[in-house]
Parts: sequence; structure tokens; C-alpha cells
Amino acid sequence: MNMTMLVIIAGMAIVTYIPRMLPLTFMDSLPIPPWLQAILKNVPYAALGALIFPGILTAHENVLFSLIGALTAITAAYLGANLIIVVLSSILMLMTLTLIF
Repeated sequence: MNMTMLVIIAGMAIVTYIPRMLPLTFMDSLPIPPWLQAILKNVPYAALGALIFPGILTAHENVLFSLIGALTAITAAYLGANLIIVVLSSILMLMTLTLIF
């Protein structure tokens, strides 16, 4: 690995670390209003949805196949299953559909 690659990796690490460190350092004593806390609590769900939804649409050449897997996972999660059960139920559903069709 040459020096240029190490400098690039170190630069990316710094650029990634700074946005995470600054709020913890400077906003530690600032009270966050309740309305802003409510918004910030939903950010991980919005980000997760934005990352997963395109993958659902491109996981298989038949979009219906992917949507059935997603609906299976959503149903299992809604019923309160833990993460392993949600993933396994979706995999089993898609495996069953593959064997049938």
C-alpha cells in the first residue's frame, strides 16, 4: 500500500469522524427541545427505509418476488418477532416461492 492510499484512508476517516464528534463535544450541555427530539428519533427509521427500499426493488428481476419477501419481513416484524426470525421468515418465503415457481 503506497503513501497516497494511506493519506486517502486517513482523510476519509477524519471526514467521517468529525460530524460524529462535533455534536457530542459542543452540544453536550445544550438542552434539546422536545419537538426536535421527536424528529431526531425518527431519523434512523427514515435512513433505514431509504437504504432498504431501492434494494427491495432491485433484488430480483421480478419485482413482485422482492415485494413478497419484503411484506413477509414487515409482517413478521409487526407481529413482534426478533430480527433473526424476521430475516429467516423472509428467506423461507422466498425459498418456497422459488421451489413452487
